[in-house]
Amino acid sequence: MKSSRKTKVVAVSSGGGHWVQLLRLRPAFADSDVTFVTVLPGYRSDLDPGASFRVIPDSNRSEKLKVLATAISVFWMLLSERPDVVISTGAAPGYLALRIGKMLGARTIWVDSIANAEELSLSGQKAAGCADLWLTQWQHLAQDQGPHFKGSVL
Repeated sequence: MKSSRKTKVVAVSSGGGHWVQLLRLRPAFADSDVTFVTVLPGYRSDLDPGASFRVIPDSNRSEKLKVLATAISVFWMLLSERPDVVISTGAAPGYLALRIGKMLGARTIWVDSIANAEELSLSGQKAAGCADLWLTQWQHLAQDQGPHFKGSVL
């Protein structure tokens, strides 16, 4: 007998263009129970009222202590959400969410930034090791072993 429970998705991104791209993926989550996770509280206004929304600390590779704080926050958030799927458009907070989500048994999806037209982002390169589905938004960056091209969010 099939369960009627919706797939639990945690959609994570840092700010700016990463957030905009994540929001453009919303139609793909239509039949899912989604929690949006980002680094700026003001982004809540981009979502429908009542949408599940969480804020985590931002960080990047040059801020080691902030990366640790982000990782700890992401770990606790994922433990409480218990998603079936973690998806991210980047950057560091999204990569950490994929890495930790994978360790916790979630399926993981990385969609590399449309801004990275010449090469994959550093987070996107690292995501290859923990993404069940690894995507690029540029056809010429796709490779047989990944990332794969399935279209873009432009």
